[in-house]
Amino acid sequence: MASSVASSTTPPRARLDDFRARKPINPPIPSTTTTTTPHTTTTVTLTTVTATTMMMSTMRSTPAAATATRASACRSRSRSGCVRVLNGATAVRRSSSSDPFAGRATRGAGVHLLSCRRHRSSARGEACRATKYASKLSDLTSCVEAEQFDRAMMEELFDVADEMSRVKPGSPESLMLQGYLMSTLFYEPSTRTRLSFEAAMGRLGGGIVSTESAGEYSSAAKGETLEDTMRTVEGYADIIVLRHFTAGSAKRAAAAIGKPLINAGDGPGQHPTQALLDVYTIRKEIGRLDDVKIALVGDLANGRTVRSLATSLTQFNNVKFYFVAPDVVKMKDDIKDMLTAKGIEWEEATDLMAVAADVDVLYQTRIQKERFANPADYEAARGKYIIDREVMAALPRTSVVMHPLPRVDEITVDVDDDPRAGYFRQAQNGLFIRMALLKVLLKV
Repeated sequence: MASSVASSTTPPRARLDDFRARKPINPPIPSTTTTTTPHTTTTVTLTTVTATTMMMSTMRSTPAAATATRASACRSRSRSGCVRVLNGATAVRRSSSSDPFAGRATRGAGVHLLSCRRHRSSARGEACRATKYASKLSDLTSCVEAEQFDRAMMEELFDVADEMSRVKPGSPESLMLQGYLMSTLFYEPSTRTRLSFEAAMGRLGGGIVSTESAGEYSSAAKGETLEDTMRTVEGYADIIVLRHFTAGSAKRAAAAIGKPLINAGDGPGQHPTQALLDVYTIRKEIGRLDDVKIALVGDLANGRTVRSLATSLTQFNNVKFYFVAPDVVKMKDDIKDMLTAKGIEWEEATDLMAVAADVDVLYQTRIQKERFANPADYEAARGKYIIDREVMAALPRTSVVMHPLPRVDEITVDVDDDPRAGYFRQAQNGLFIRMALLKVLLKV
């Protein structure tokens, strides 16, 4: 029998606090107890060109002079790379042929560097590999995969998200992105991700150029490559949000352009902004990110959200995973191997009721019909694991139920009034995380 809950007229947050007050939550474990190993980086060689002051003075004089100066600078290539003049300095950088982040902008000390596209595929570019991941949030130039964010970066981003949640319409903060333009380029359907990005940009005063079903209504339908599309859209916007049906497409897109790119989901690959908002939600809902037991339920083979979330949670201490899925959509070996290599405990389970009684987070996903080539496999998986009042009765009072949405029938609607049903709060948190990312990536 399901646990009783407060009247539906009471605000959800108040009901949740009252519900949890019946059984005290253990105090959160200080986050400072965790040490993370920094990502391995390689040195990027920078050479300041002596004529910088004169060139930048010329660029400031007239738009035509600025264009001519940039063109002249890009023609001034040495044997080691390509010269670009941007953000008040001139620099030389060797490019990498295979690293998608080598083509990204690198900001720091007033210098904005881009690798030379002419040399991107040359053997010369292999001589010096650019840093793959930023070591701190202020150096972030794109959001392409969950591995980019270590614990410190996530916690710093969450603090920015908290600030964004307090931005009021008409306040000075609500105009921080005025004059900036964001393009949302979606090759797959989306409601929450696309609208929350557009709402995030609008709430901070920015403009939006948007297309949905880009594969059908853009020049991609005429055979245009993703790279050509990205290079074209780059000329219209200051930042691009891309959703694509092919795993790895976000890396390809990031390598093709010199402006910030955000991966809004690349097929069965990754969904890093969903992972960030999920981790942020866990912290807000249960008060900690260490010593967390989480069950990932449903379509774990095709679900990019659970793959990215599992990757992000490896940055925290003593996290245990339960994988609860039908045989045809079990978690893939690469994620399990990654967890094993990091010494993180995981277990495949089939009894949802038993798992529910032992977890802090019950993360449900829908069975993704569009990913199945065989309809029989879909029917075999559909409806196997459903969260209903019976499952909620087994769930601890201090736990939270999450879902990336949309749901079909994997969580019954009578669960929505339970204070532990956190999926709509989770969706709202996506707005604050995406506002924070736009602020960070546009360097305002």
